[in-house]
Amino acid sequence: MSSPDAPPGEEPLPEYEGFLGWVLDLMVTLGEPGVGVALLIETFFPPMPSEAVLPGAGFLAYTGQMNVWLAIVWATVGGLVGAWGLYALGALLGRERTMWLLRRTPLLEAEDFHRSERFFERFGGLAVLLGRCVPLVRSLISIPAGIARMSLVRFSLYTVIGSAVWNGVWIGLGYAFGPAIEPALVHWSDLIGNIVLAVIGLLVVWFVVVRVRSLRARAQGRPTA
Repeated sequence: MSSPDAPPGEEPLPEYEGFLGWVLDLMVTLGEPGVGVALLIETFFPPMPSEAVLPGAGFLAYTGQMNVWLAIVWATVGGLVGAWGLYALGALLGRERTMWLLRRTPLLEAEDFHRSERFFERFGGLAVLLGRCVPLVRSLISIPAGIARMSLVRFSLYTVIGSAVWNGVWIGLGYAFGPAIEPALVHWSDLIGNIVLAVIGLLVVWFVVVRVRSLRARAQGRPTA
């Protein structure tokens, strides 16, 4: 329902419930920069995946609450700033100290870094470009790039291109499916939000259990899967 105080031609966002309502309200409050903040957080906290945030930004663009192009720009800026932070970490610490830090970080394994390192050694700058579309690698690929002291201009260019494509696809999906998403959110936003929270929670629990088992097996000298 529209509010009598709403400006002509501008419909206010309906009151959605639950977790999804909270996420949408947060982005409405912060505007397009809020999308960038969410992507910056995702760089250092992968359990909050961009795949769950970007379609919401696209949906808000469909409802007229934000500009779709500015949402893509700010999402890309947030991803770039986060990538710069990890690039700087790799450049300042170097390979050995980075490995030392990873080994002492709970629930992280050196293999996470090795995987990204091998990907970077094999594909070079292309790894930075393509890595923006691969979960987990999307964040960690910046570290070997920093260790190798890859040109910051090239690194930034590849990051912007890869991130813009990734962000554009997911925000575009939220925008394109807005007419189908809106009725579902109006009637079942609370239920959908609880399902999303449950799925994220199960994924986090699964990651923790698998990682703890792997670390224990390695500590006891047993092979890991």
